[in-house]
Amino acid sequence: MQSNNTHKRAYTEQETSAYIGMSRSFLRQSRMEGHRQNRTEAPPFIKIGRAVRYLKEDLDQWLDNQRKYTQLICDGGVHA
Repeated sequence: MQSNNTHKRAYTEQETSAYIGMSRSFLRQSRMEGHRQNRTEAPPFIKIGRAVRYLKEDLDQWLDNQRKYTQLICDGGVHA
């Protein structure tokens, strides 16, 4: 029996989606297509048999490496 205090190291696609705040379709598409120009690069994943898993330390590093903006500048003004 697992304790509630047990911390998972490998997350499923659904758990990863909730953890990073991105959709499952984003994760699936980026796994299939790889990095595409002008698109957010997906976090690294591993495969165990047919199961796709995301390691928590990889997700944390991926989140830390995303660009951080104080404001978005678009044609004609600033958008937040």
